Amino acid sequence: MTRQTLIIIGICTLVATTLGFSGQGREIMTLDGGKTGSVEFKHHLHQSVVGDCQVCHSSFPQKEGALAAAKEASKLKKKQVMNKTCIKCHRAEKKAGNASGPVSCKACHKR
Repeated sequence: MTRQTLIIIGICTLVATTLGFSGQGREIMTLDGGKTGSVEFKHHLHQSVVGDCQVCHSSFPQKEGALAAAKEASKLKKKQVMNKTCIKCHRAEKKAGNASGPVSCKACHKR
């Protein structure tokens, strides 16, 4: 984990605690990343930063296994959420000069 990532996590945790945020769902999720390896998704961190669950969950329901189930049912294409939601947001934040998440595949996928 990079120093920048640790700083972002620390700031978000402080903001979340200060605002009385109590996350829903698991704090950290391991998502199936296919051939490139799994992805550790910091769910509560994203909840505190994004603030609106529908930013992500407009594409799939808020329940365990929903993302994988939507892909299996051909309701979502592989990488659809990642490319159209995650990376798009991270790049916009970076361009705006704000702290942002990773913008490369290898930064998230773990073999």
